[in-house]
Amino acid sequence: MTRRTGRLANGRMVAVTLAAALLLGGEAQAQSSGGGPFSFLSNIFTGSGSNGAQPTAPVGNGATQAWSGENGASGHPLMTASAIRDAAANFDNCIASMWPDAARRNISQESFQRFTAGLSPDLHIMDFLDSQPEFTKSVWDYLDILVNDNRLAKGRDILAKYKPQFDAAETAYGVDRHVIAAIWGIESNYSTQVGDRSVLQSTATLACIGRRQAYFKDEFLSALEILHHGDLRPEQLRGSWAGAFGPTQFMPTAFKRYAVDADGDGRRDVVDDPADLIASTANNLKKDGWQPGETWGYEVVVPPGFNYMLADRAKLMTLSQWEHLGLKHADGKPFLHPAEKAYLLAPAGAEGPGFLMLQNFRVIMKYNPAEAYALAIGHFADRLRGGAPFVQPWPRQERELSRAERLELQQLLSERGFYRGTPDGQFGGETRNALRGFQASIGAPADGFASADVLERLRGH
Repeated sequence: MTRRTGRLANGRMVAVTLAAALLLGGEAQAQSSGGGPFSFLSNIFTGSGSNGAQPTAPVGNGATQAWSGENGASGHPLMTASAIRDAAANFDNCIASMWPDAARRNISQESFQRFTAGLSPDLHIMDFLDSQPEFTKSVWDYLDILVNDNRLAKGRDILAKYKPQFDAAETAYGVDRHVIAAIWGIESNYSTQVGDRSVLQSTATLACIGRRQAYFKDEFLSALEILHHGDLRPEQLRGSWAGAFGPTQFMPTAFKRYAVDADGDGRRDVVDDPADLIASTANNLKKDGWQPGETWGYEVVVPPGFNYMLADRAKLMTLSQWEHLGLKHADGKPFLHPAEKAYLLAPAGAEGPGFLMLQNFRVIMKYNPAEAYALAIGHFADRLRGGAPFVQPWPRQERELSRAERLELQQLLSERGFYRGTPDGQFGGETRNALRGFQASIGAPADGFASADVLERLRGH
């Protein structure tokens, strides 16, 4: 996830369209940052959407993969099949037109010609860019997949193997080593699933074709800068379809902002140099506002009859204020710093556990703006530190709605005056607020959780 099909954050692309799409702060778009639809997570949570006609396009390793040849699901004019074909036919001219911008970045003409020679578009990326998964994962399934015994064992091995590097980074940046190790594990399963597409080819394709050209032009030119400066070699600059690379999935622009040369060898190598990788990831979190020595949040027990309209990222209160409203630390212990401000997250509604999220949780969300992702990182870090699993059960009897059901739910909410957006089957803050309004109107807990029961109640009204 850093970074996938979703919203932008710190130049990365969001990690996943999960059904914790309900947990995204806004309606999901295409791809947001690093590791998601760019790393192995995309294989878990999204489909390729490839079917129909089968034109092929070369990919970075010389193999070919098929593009569906179909219009994109977004309906964007640049995502029609004819627009994609026209842009692909103009690909060489598009790349050549970026030479003046490259020169302004002090990329030499020799480097520009060398690294762009022979580039061709990977049109299969268009299917990923506009994919609309039919089914999504629940937040508990997401956590089960990412925080498991095998990954925890690997994480502990990594912490032991690179202890000097973690020691140095923790001293220099004040960022908890367990959080860095958790990001490494979740983004690439400890360097075993980093992606094998050419970052240069992927970002070049997206800079010239499709609906995100302005964003990816910056990523493409930044990738050229990385190669021109010699921080990484072309064979190292491989990753996801959206251009995220390395074990903690940096987008090229994020690399420019955060990568550091921790071992003083003259290169910022976040792919094969553990010192640079660990320090660069820590630097990213520090610059995003990490609070040294603080946790990310607490699992809490939410009392019956609680007003879930307060479960909103914008509603910050002190821990003592939340206690006054009846919320208790799930392990029964008092909150360490009652004056700290937090917001309440109820990812499975009234039937699941609640969480009070602090500043460091918001920092993790800058790395990847999906609450389910940040929850997985925080929990994985706690487990690596020796912490216990979550105390309260998830409502595993609930099933996730299909895309057709999600569309129907939005349409019914719209017909009843609760939803003012355009139904798209992807849930974010606007849909969640509409759900809360409907739930409140029928006397149900207004938790914004899109269950099959809520859909049935909408059908009956």
